[in-house]
Amino acid sequence: MDRLKAMQVFVEVVDRGSLSAAAQRLDMSRAMVSRYLAELEAWVGVRLLHRTTRRLSLTPAGSETLPRCRRMLDLVGDMHEAVATPDAQPRGELRMTVSLSFGAAQLGGAVADFVARYPGASVDLQLVDRTVNLVEERVDLAVRITNELDPNLIARKLAPCRSVVCAAPAYLQARGSPGRPEDLAGHNCLTHSHYGKSLWRFRRDGAWVDVPVGGNITANDAILLARTAVQASGIALLPTYLAGPEIAAGRLVALLPDTPPEELGIYGVYVSRRQMPLILRAMLDFLAERFGPAPWDTWP
Repeated sequence: MDRLKAMQVFVEVVDRGSLSAAAQRLDMSRAMVSRYLAELEAWVGVRLLHRTTRRLSLTPAGSETLPRCRRMLDLVGDMHEAVATPDAQPRGELRMTVSLSFGAAQLGGAVADFVARYPGASVDLQLVDRTVNLVEERVDLAVRITNELDPNLIARKLAPCRSVVCAAPAYLQARGSPGRPEDLAGHNCLTHSHYGKSLWRFRRDGAWVDVPVGGNITANDAILLARTAVQASGIALLPTYLAGPEIAAGRLVALLPDTPPEELGIYGVYVSRRQMPLILRAMLDFLAERFGPAPWDTWP
């Protein structure tokens, strides 16, 4: 038995959710996929998958075996990568997904520069404010701003994402400025549907301070929240890559400088390192190079 191939089949079946989908992906028959699974189970001596006519699920032994198979396949992929042709150029299409705000404010320009550097590459960029299932929607790379990563996916940190609490001068003149995070309870806070909708987290004296917040506008897009904040609708918690230019222009005022909000990470997230396409590896390196240094973030 080709044990590496059997491990690849097992991982693909789990990722795709069915033997038929794995067979199509691996360009082999469904019977061959089933045979590789049976041989792998015989080799490890336990059943790895519960198989019914409707669904597949991992057994406890399968849950233990899966990450080990992924690591083994990743090692093989790293070996191939180490001896790959050094002057090869990325080609083909890369399907990517990113949030609306970061895509519009930052990633669009980065993608344009990437395809200019690599003329043989093309990018299909999807801007959505939801967590995309990379396997089901056949997405190669997701750029996510979060501190909660999916343990079943590979993530490479590209840069930090800082935030700032801010409001328009007209709002502060009418309502006053909060002197500490707890004062936000008395203000109209503009909140994001997917992050900090009812609770904002701050760092004070080395400890976390969680502050309940609420207001009359909630949206799933940070660009919209920035615009409503500029119109003196309330206080917003915004990423500095959006708020920085508005603060520099005087349209927004930064608040609570001694208690910074929680910092998130910007990650490139993908399914597996095994047989990683050159275009995916090139994009990750490009984004880390572009967003790793601080100057792209215009926060003073």
